[in-house]
Amino acid sequence: MEPRPQSRNNSRSYLLAALLILAALNILLLYFYYQERQDNKTKDATIAAKTEEVLSAKTKLDSISAQLDAKIAEIQQLGGNVDSLMKVKSQLEIDKRELRNVNSFDGKKYEQKIRNYQALLAQKDQEIARLKEENGVLSQQNESLTQENNSLKAEKQTLSDSVVAVATKNQELSEKVTIAAALRAETVTANAINKRGKESDGDRYKAKKIDKIKISVRLAPNGLAKQEEKELYMRLLDPSGAVVADMATGSGEFTYNGQGMIYTAMQRFNFDNSRQTVDFIYGRGGQRFNPGAYTIEIYCEGFRIGEGAFTVR
Repeated sequence: MEPRPQSRNNSRSYLLAALLILAALNILLLYFYYQERQDNKTKDATIAAKTEEVLSAKTKLDSISAQLDAKIAEIQQLGGNVDSLMKVKSQLEIDKRELRNVNSFDGKKYEQKIRNYQALLAQKDQEIARLKEENGVLSQQNESLTQENNSLKAEKQTLSDSVVAVATKNQELSEKVTIAAALRAETVTANAINKRGKESDGDRYKAKKIDKIKISVRLAPNGLAKQEEKELYMRLLDPSGAVVADMATGSGEFTYNGQGMIYTAMQRFNFDNSRQTVDFIYGRGGQRFNPGAYTIEIYCEGFRIGEGAFTVR
């Protein structure tokens, strides 16, 4: 029965050892936790410091960019070359974009770049001063030349006024000659052609008896008109005022008074000043002509030279 006290002592020793080990583990865990917090604080401080450096560099680069734009505008105004500055501006924009990556930011590298940009701006200030001085000399020279040219300008103005007056008279005479040389239609008539090819004259036709319309334009003689190939345009307007046209059968567009106009048909002919007649034969591809009054307009060489009409019942 005597070993029992010794067994109790051993149990107590084991318990105490376990408690000491647990205490040591807790202390070790606390140490690691503290160490991690310190590391995180250090990292946060480093990131904050680097972010502040990035913001500072960005602010400086933005200021340099604004100054650079001002220098470029001033040098251009003074007549200087800005090709090298435009290349610098492109590089500056690249440097600003690269600031977005905070992790790869190198403060020393950007400080050197900023110093280089600032040195360049100072150099361009000297160039601007030189250009201003050169422009001042040129301005004085231009002023003396301007004074010398004032008398010449007055003489030129008098001569110019005379030339303009002569040109105006010539233009008026040319326009009068052009108008006088314009062709004129003595008559514009419309005959109906039925399906058998029989032609009827007059100015009133039944719709069911019309297969095609023959429009004849008799041209008045004009000794001032050039005897050459000309183009005659015919516009046929239906009772609603719309142009009867089909691009697939020869209709198109021409210019009149500076505006595009659709024509129904066009004929090329050689004008021989013989009171000749130019005929247009136009069909609607099997479609009937709607009842009502139709208007015929004839154009040649930019002039409206005649008109006619017929009625469909």
